[in-house]
Amino acid sequence: MAFLQYAASFLVVLAVVIIFHELGHYWVARLCGVKVLRFSVGFGKVMLAIRLGPDQTEWALSAIPFGGYVKMLDGRESPVPAAEKHRSFDQRSVWERMAIVAAGPLANFVLAVVLYAATYMIGFQEIRPRLATPEESTAAHRSGFAEGDEIVAINGKAIYAWPDVRWAIIDLAASRTLAAVDVVDADSQRRTRSLDLAGITIDAREGDPLTTLGLRLFRPAISPVIGALESGRPASQAGFMTGDRVIAVDDERIDDWQSFVRKIVASPGKPLQITLLRGDTRLRIEVTPAPHERNGQTIGRIGAGVRENPNTFRDLYVVHRYGPIDALGRATQKTWDMSMFSVSMMWKMLTGEVSWRNIGGPVTIADYAGQSAALGWLPFVTFIALISISIGVLNLLPIPILDGGHLLYYIVELVKGRPLSDRTLEYGQRVGLALLLVLMGFAFYNDIVRIVGS
Repeated sequence: MAFLQYAASFLVVLAVVIIFHELGHYWVARLCGVKVLRFSVGFGKVMLAIRLGPDQTEWALSAIPFGGYVKMLDGRESPVPAAEKHRSFDQRSVWERMAIVAAGPLANFVLAVVLYAATYMIGFQEIRPRLATPEESTAAHRSGFAEGDEIVAINGKAIYAWPDVRWAIIDLAASRTLAAVDVVDADSQRRTRSLDLAGITIDAREGDPLTTLGLRLFRPAISPVIGALESGRPASQAGFMTGDRVIAVDDERIDDWQSFVRKIVASPGKPLQITLLRGDTRLRIEVTPAPHERNGQTIGRIGAGVRENPNTFRDLYVVHRYGPIDALGRATQKTWDMSMFSVSMMWKMLTGEVSWRNIGGPVTIADYAGQSAALGWLPFVTFIALISISIGVLNLLPIPILDGGHLLYYIVELVKGRPLSDRTLEYGQRVGLALLLVLMGFAFYNDIVRIVGS
């Protein structure tokens, strides 16, 4: 069931992003008077097609879903009847051809702006950037960060939620310098702390850089009161009951649920003496956590959950909601920031500042698509916006075969005053295809390594 959800989420993301990209090409081609022969979602063999409109444009669904294309009337590909020559792509001015090519990536950015603006108007619940006590020996501990600090700015850029912290730190980490982090501490005083980013490596397989720095989310202490019990598991078999309050484990005092969980997790197969308070009665029950494999480690589990209190986590979240004008402005700024972030990461990969292991392929995208969909439709919409930006930026790279490569050809044509030769174009296509295959190879390799590693 989970596989089907992840696969469906992945296909929805691809369909939305690809269709909008190709619609950008299609709309501007039609505005420029170019005849469109086929609009295809996917590559390869056409699986389903229908002809619509005065030009009988073929709207097709093809076998390979990783992309799409708009096929236009073009004299370089096949003979064009004299009556339709004026509607051929190759007969349009260089500026019109540039507009048609650039419209695809531009449509992706417009889609991202629209989706972000919608979430800002509806209101998006996000986690406050409030910190827990950093572990000793971490950069955050040395910089004086303390429990309750709420991050409000990094290097002068406003921070509204925990994801903003992650993006800002990842963007700055490759520079390995000091980051000026403005916080409002537990006493409501605004302070600036210098966070040393030296030694931080942005690598998808080397853990979370925020955790490495010592920046951890604040989590309120949860009362160690038993809630749900799984039938047939050690806790229910030992006599635990809903409402029992855990006081001690092996005579060591327990003040919160997290401490109790740590004791259980660290004791697979080991009998533990649990002191409980049931009403006014004090009980002592022995329970042996059952061994359970998780991420290659054996941990203990007893099949008991905490009694939830909705008010416990209420203060951990913040909801930002804006009017249409403010939402559009913030969405445009967000799209620009994420685009520049993507360009920056690509450049840092080329210069070796960021590992190539951060490139994700279809499996990684499907994984994140499924996770975001499971969280709700608003997180899923923002994920689509993020992928749309990534596709827009990727297509603008000056690599032959991509939109950016074609734009490069047209810029050269403007400078030279004539189109590039067919031989040059053919050579460029081969180079572009080779580069794209290498990039795809990295992505698929990283996906395989992630699968094996997990």
